Amino acid sequence: MEIQARIADRRFLPQTLSRDLEAYPEGIILPVDKPYRWTSADVIRKLKWAAIRHFRKRNLKVGHAGTLDPLATGVLLVCIGKATRLAEALQKEGKEYIAGLSFGATTPSYDLEKAVDHRWPTDGIDAERIREVLPGFLGEQEQVAPLFSAKSVDGIRAYELARKQYKAAQKQKTDTMEDFDHTVAAQLSRQQIRIDALELLSFGTDPVPVPGEDPLLRPNPNIVVTDTSGLGLPHAELRIACSKGTYIRALARDLGEALGSGAHLYALRRTRSGGFSAEEALRIPEALSLFEKD
Repeated sequence: MEIQARIADRRFLPQTLSRDLEAYPEGIILPVDKPYRWTSADVIRKLKWAAIRHFRKRNLKVGHAGTLDPLATGVLLVCIGKATRLAEALQKEGKEYIAGLSFGATTPSYDLEKAVDHRWPTDGIDAERIREVLPGFLGEQEQVAPLFSAKSVDGIRAYELARKQYKAAQKQKTDTMEDFDHTVAAQLSRQQIRIDALELLSFGTDPVPVPGEDPLLRPNPNIVVTDTSGLGLPHAELRIACSKGTYIRALARDLGEALGSGAHLYALRRTRSGGFSAEEALRIPEALSLFEKD
């Protein structure tokens, strides 16, 4: 693929893109650093509006190659023009993440987008014990997706079932999610994934660090974050290299179970998607600056 089509390496990054879309016969792939509390769709809407205005093409195709959860940050590949044909192939490439896991509590979404639904014992959870269980998650395996996901159950999106369960739990007890029914997740089909690397980077019991928000960007007001800073949960940071289709939230769930406790993600950053790394990813203002203003 031509370097001008990738617009990936900052050494070759122009100040602005040509207004002639034909100058990019393979289309354009922009590796964007998705902001915290933005959906992947938020990123596409923002850049698509700028691209349509820049290239003066109302029917311009703009998409992405692999969704990131709202509370995740990192590499989101935005495909413009003919590069949208490459989205499926790009999604199939390997991914790498830095994940922050908290132990001793679970949430229905397996991250902080939903409130804590259950507390678990954390006796015996330390760096040594975590290192002992990690090798068991390497290689080919089957994984059940999170209930709050886009997977289908008899033609119905899993998150639609999850929302029904969540609303039912809220009606039972407004201050806790203990009545959330996780058994619905058993209806989800297992999918084959592969984890190539799983490394413990750190372990601690001090307050969990909270991902920062870009002061230049307004977060999506519909994306809420549960505050668990006062729970004093042990937490770990992991580096994960994995195949397409791997849910890191589900891995957090499974690691918690393997340790005889519960777990959820408090932070997630995609550091690599195929040949694109977080170091070369553009912040939203940088990506927008490529499109000339009238």
